[in-house]
Amino acid sequence: METPGHLIVDIARLDPEGESFAGETTPGLLELGEGSPCIPEGGVAYRIHVERIGSELLARGQVSQRFACKCSRCAEPLSLEVVEPSFFANYPAEEGAEFVDLTPELREAIILALPGYPVCREDCKGLCARCGANRNRETCTCSPAPGGSWAALDLLAKR
Repeated sequence: METPGHLIVDIARLDPEGESFAGETTPGLLELGEGSPCIPEGGVAYRIHVERIGSELLARGQVSQRFACKCSRCAEPLSLEVVEPSFFANYPAEEGAEFVDLTPELREAIILALPGYPVCREDCKGLCARCGANRNRETCTCSPAPGGSWAALDLLAKR
């Protein structure tokens, strides 16, 4: 049974060979909280095959989510698609259980695959620590901080 925003499997009616499910959850599923560098665009998309093997229910497939993010180095906006191509979850298929909600596992798979510090590109140069210039677009005339970029922390450690 697929309900809007959730993937709920009817165990009693599941085909003995298993069944495939495809769709998208509601957009508010992830609830990443304020301060997150990424905002979900739409819901979590899924293509999952679910089958009963013995006393377990196995779900395998792919989940993905589009995000609007800010680069953690230069603060420029970027679009990011997070894909978990090897989604896997198993559940005990207990006697008398009628339904299993796979939605929490879909959510968890995307959150775990989401990078902690998204970047617009691997070679992003970030912002100048002194003047704030985006070093990808312009060259500032600031001299490097004495002792490198960690000098301020080194000073704190000496106190």
